Formats: sequence, structure tokens, C-alpha cells
Amino acid sequence: MYSKLTSRVVYPALALALLFGCSPDNDQASPVADFSADAASAAQSGGANPAVKLKRGHYLVVATSNSLPADIKEQLRGIEGEVTGLMTEVGIATVTSSDPNFAAKASKINGVGSVIRDMDIQWLSPDQEKVVEFDAASYGNPPASGDDDRYFNLQWGHDAVDAPEAWNAGYRGKGVRVAVLDSGFDLDHADLAPNIDFAASKNFVPGEELGYALADVGSHGSHTAGTIAAADNGIGTIGVAPEAQLILVKVLRDSGSGSFSWILEGILHAVNQGADVISMSIGASMPANGKFLDDNGTPDDPTDDFIVSDTKAVHELLNAINKVTTYATKKGATVIASAGNEANNGNKDKSLIHLPSGAPNVISISASAPQGWALAPTTANLDFMASYSNYGTSDVDFAAPGGDYVYPGIERATIGGVNQYVYVFDYVFSTGSSLTPGKNSYYWSVGTSMAAPHAAGVAAIIIGKHGGQMDPALVKAALRSSADDLGKPGRDPYYGYGRVNAFKAVSAL
Repeated sequence: MYSKLTSRVVYPALALALLFGCSPDNDQASPVADFSADAASAAQSGGANPAVKLKRGHYLVVATSNSLPADIKEQLRGIEGEVTGLMTEVGIATVTSSDPNFAAKASKINGVGSVIRDMDIQWLSPDQEKVVEFDAASYGNPPASGDDDRYFNLQWGHDAVDAPEAWNAGYRGKGVRVAVLDSGFDLDHADLAPNIDFAASKNFVPGEELGYALADVGSHGSHTAGTIAAADNGIGTIGVAPEAQLILVKVLRDSGSGSFSWILEGILHAVNQGADVISMSIGASMPANGKFLDDNGTPDDPTDDFIVSDTKAVHELLNAINKVTTYATKKGATVIASAGNEANNGNKDKSLIHLPSGAPNVISISASAPQGWALAPTTANLDFMASYSNYGTSDVDFAAPGGDYVYPGIERATIGGVNQYVYVFDYVFSTGSSLTPGKNSYYWSVGTSMAAPHAAGVAAIIIGKHGGQMDPALVKAALRSSADDLGKPGRDPYYGYGRVNAFKAVSAL
């Protein structure tokens, strides 16, 4: 019962990849038409979500205030704890200890509010993607933009959020810094490299590097970064905010898993590097019932795992991430995250708490999509609610293009010189990864992971109009006042305040 959490093509959906050079594969599989709800099922039945696992001997020590005692290292060392990291801005320390009573002892230190077991979480599920490879000054909308970037006409999401109209009005994200917290990135991709701030980018994953190292094109980090700020350079795709600067922060392994503490450290790093927007296409469904898997000291052997109950753990995790997201907001960073892909109705099902989208001061993004766009690309409805997207009145702030796979036909179409199955064109097309230097790869994917970077790009365009600095509350207000209200009037469970609109946002300011 594994939860294939938010992001990427998170349950058995289909991602297709495109590289320069050869012909398409004509024997592609059709996508599976449902997303698993294992996390919800486990929580409702009183079980644990196997994708969320307590790390034995790894702790977060959280202060009662935003500062830890000055001698915290010495005090923790005195009870057999070794400090591995300090988040001094928010009063959190990461600690390892082999003492089974460490948490109880550390909780007694004056100034410490809680001691939480760190968690190893499968935030993404790249193993569920099927990747089918084939090589392969005024802006109009796809699919007939006339733009010289070879694959821009495949990017229907830009049409949905009216990005080209915002560009024509003079707003392209210039002067804005967007941090992308994700798995590894293709650092020499021609569409990404011109906009990457390499000095500010950082890897938080032990044993791995910032670059994506797996031998496939399905780099989740590259895909999300490209949607935000792929350079307008006449090569491949274009980002929603093509003149924004990217701060790439690797907080997950290339396999999609990672520690909760790495996310916290990554957010703080992004803030301290001057990020105006933080985009997180990641997520985990925490069980409100407080039941977790314990790795029993053998994280690679699930047969040794057992369930433990900690009813305070979720509350304490929320407190920890609240410290970090509040700090980020106070420092001027607009924090955006994907709402999740379990098709969970948050109005009715309270068994899950989705993080980081459910954390305070985080703008949560659901996914919208067309159904058969390639059949009528100039008139198609681009704003159906995606079949897999989580929803709920308090769970979604805005919607953005995330793609879908529900179109039932198997006919083919040609858009922008690319011949493909019609349902594939309803996916989101963006940059991928290649281990071959100088080879630029691209692929289609679907999920709220694809929606969040569209919203982040729109936020960057809004902030760019203000010269690169803007209070996050004003950014959210601008997104709200300019969003296309597609559901019931006002905030509704599916689209939140509406699907984001870049042109309306910059026109209304």
C-alpha cells in the first residue's frame, strides 16, 4: 500500500520524452486512468502510509522560540546527541543519537519545545513513469505562435495563463529570483543554464550532486524549473517567466525520496539566497491518526519496518515547518507548492495532512487541464479540473495547468511539427535531462507538480513588475484579484480563487 505522493506523474500515468534527432516510437502504451489513493486508505483503516517512514536515530530538536540555547551543542552532546546541522534562523537543530531515550532527555533541556523523529519520505515516484523517448519580439499563443523556439507551440499551459500577453506588455520576470526545491537538475541544458544562478544553487542530499544522475530524460527537477524559467533563446521551450533567475535547490534524491529536514534546510537556504519565489512540486500525505512506519534501523529493508503511534508527531511537524515558512514569508519569499495527486476531497476526508502545501503561508496549487486539446487547439477548454488533483475549500488557493490523461481516444495529431497521440498533448511539455553533454532533452508529464511551477512563473511575472521585490501578501492578493474564477463564485474546492492569469495580474496592478 504505497502512496505515490504528489508530483511528477505520480501514479501509473504516462510521461513521454522528446530528444533531438530520431523518429517517434509508435507503440506507446495508453495511460492508466486512475491514481492510487493508498495514503488515504491506510489512514482511514487505521494503518500507516508506507511512503512516510521515521528515521531511527535522526531527530529534529525544535526550540520554544526562534532561537536555540547558545550552548545547545554541548548540552546535546552531554546526552549522547551529535548536532549535524543548525537552522539558527528558526531555532531548529538536526541531531543524531543512538540512545533510545534521547528524545525524552532532549525534551527536558530548557528552551527546547519538542523533539521530533526526522522522516524519510517518498515525495515523488519516478518509478511510476513510463518514459517513451524519441529524438526529435512579439509572441502569439500556442499552437501557432510563430515563435522560433522549436517546442513552444506544445506549451498550451502558457496560453491558459496568458503568459505571452504578459510578455508583450513588457513583463517577463526580469530581476526575480525563483528557487526550485526538487530532485536533481540538468545543469547544462541549453534552456536552463542561461538562467541558473550556480553560486546560489545547492545540494542537500548526502551522496548525490546537484545534477540529475540517472540515465533517463525524466528529471522532475529539470521539468519544473523549465516551466518556470526556461530561457527564450530560440532553442526548445520557454518558461512562463523566461527572464527570471533560477536558484536550484536539491532536497530529494534523484529517486524522489528525501528527509523532512532537507526540505526545511532547503527553504531556509533559498530565503537566505534572496529568493523572491520558492516553488515546491513535492508533497507527502501525513497521517492525522499519528501512525507511522519506523525503519527499525534498516531503511532499505521494508520487511523490518513496524508501525508506531505518535499522536503529537503531525502537530510537531506542522510547528516545525510553520517556523520555516513563516520565516520565509517575513523575509519576502512567496512560497508555492503542489496540492497533491491523490484525488482527495479535503472537505470530507480529514485523515491526511498534505505537506508542504498544507503548511501555513504556503500557496497551494491544484491542477487544471484540457481534454483533447490537439483536436481544436485554438478553441479547446484548457481548464477542466484534472482528474487526479487533490481538492478542498481550505486545501487549494489557486489552480494552474497540470495536464491530464483522461482523453479516451487513440487517434494522433500534429502540433508544432510533432506527431503524437492526442491524449499526450494534454500533458505538460518541458525540459528534461540527458547524460550526454550538449544534448537537450524534453518530455511530457502530468500532475500538480506541473501546476505549481506555472503558478510560480506567474508570481515571478507579478513581482518583476515591482522591480524584483514584493510582499508575499501582496503577491497573493494580486494572484487572487486577477485569477479567472472558474468554479463557483469566490473560493471553491477545485480552483480555489481561480486559475492564475499572468496578463490580468500585470494589467491590474
